[in-house]
Amino acid sequence: MKKILIVGGGTAGLVSALIIKARFSKLQVDLVKSENIPIVGVGEGTTEHWGEFMTFCNISLKELLQETDATFKYGIMFEGWTKKPYFHNVNTPLSQIQFGQYLGVYAYAIINNLDPKKYTNGHCFTQKVIPHELPHQFHFNTFKLNTFLRKKCLEAKIRILEDEIINVNTNKNHINYIESKNKKYKYDFYIDSTGYSKGTLITKLGSKWQSHGDYLPMNQAIAFPTPDTEEYNPYTLAKAMSAGWMWKIPTRGRCGNGYVFNNKYINAKQAQKECERSLGFKIKVAKDIKFDAGYIDKPWVGNCVAIGLCASFLEPLEASAIGTSLQQAFLLSHLLINHKQTDRDLYNQRVTGIVQNIRDFVVLHYMVKKKDSKFWKELKVKIPPTLQHNLNKWKQRLPIAEDFIGGYKLFGPHNFTILLKELGLVNKKLIKKEYGMLSEVYKDCAKENVTKHIQHTYYNKNVIGHKESINAIIKRT
Repeated sequence: MKKILIVGGGTAGLVSALIIKARFSKLQVDLVKSENIPIVGVGEGTTEHWGEFMTFCNISLKELLQETDATFKYGIMFEGWTKKPYFHNVNTPLSQIQFGQYLGVYAYAIINNLDPKKYTNGHCFTQKVIPHELPHQFHFNTFKLNTFLRKKCLEAKIRILEDEIINVNTNKNHINYIESKNKKYKYDFYIDSTGYSKGTLITKLGSKWQSHGDYLPMNQAIAFPTPDTEEYNPYTLAKAMSAGWMWKIPTRGRCGNGYVFNNKYINAKQAQKECERSLGFKIKVAKDIKFDAGYIDKPWVGNCVAIGLCASFLEPLEASAIGTSLQQAFLLSHLLINHKQTDRDLYNQRVTGIVQNIRDFVVLHYMVKKKDSKFWKELKVKIPPTLQHNLNKWKQRLPIAEDFIGGYKLFGPHNFTILLKELGLVNKKLIKKEYGMLSEVYKDCAKENVTKHIQHTYYNKNVIGHKESINAIIKRT
């Protein structure tokens, strides 16, 4: 293998190019994109997997903040889903403490009914950060992120070609070449990152889109910017609305916002009006996107693999899109050279596992007791078999790592435990019984660490403003 072509110039295509080139510097890695196909510029958030990408591709924190208008993201604040807001946040020293696989500190939080401010990063509730304890998750201005990643590609000697692909020439499970109006592109391997097209290349090889619409209730979204704020929330806000939920992603200079909804209950105009009532001012919708949540059944066929939105898209509730692209690209890098059918089968199995893991986690969010609108009253959550299997286990105990076999999954026991606690889906009596069987030294350890954590994050006097922390990093020499 000597030459790889990535088709698509969005985030997925660019990060895939950078990861492959960083791993295999002798490979010729080219990327072809079309200015006629716009990127989905709605503001983006990442999972913690972005930190590994930065290290792997030698991207500094200072240049990232400086060039993408990025802000820090500790997690996601859920407002209006339950009686009190809750915070999905696992980037804490507390989350690193466990007894074997047992999350004793979370069991302590459940038994003592701790407020989210106490066992997550409590400083986030006051828009503060702790210097030198910053997360590896970010919010970006999508357009500036795209410009930055293109710059990094050029620095890595990745060629970026401007052209629009109109035809894919195949022979059984193999792409012979792809072509535009004026040129043929013949490469050894192709990465399909063509976005919402659901796979311009991969579907030509027989892969099919599998809908998850039965499980996930949302099918449309509007996106819009709002003005800059005096201070930035160090989290993504996910606010429950009458027919779905609204996000707010703070970036330096403006905020990215959107309303994800079920269009059986409201249309885009009604969604816009509801956002305006909630915000207290008029907005201008930048994008109106209809989508079918799902995934490609075989993301790797022959000499082509699909990465990004053309491979899977569920909904943006947990900002899983970029994280999924990164995990796919890293996994591909381990299997690419000298690949054979067993490697392709393993890849497809693992990526299906990633998608199911995200789907199950997103579905869990909708298992709420909310009944304040027609949508929420009529919402009947269809639980996927994989989630139901785990929920049956978690009636008796907390999630453990053993419940998430298979690498590259985005969400694990810590993530699921927080949701189970905050949505009231745990059997507190049984959790207390299991915790009570711990040796005293482990119980003392859990209590002591939770107490220290509360003092360190909630009552810490050394916290500084989010904006102040960013400016300090940018000004460093």
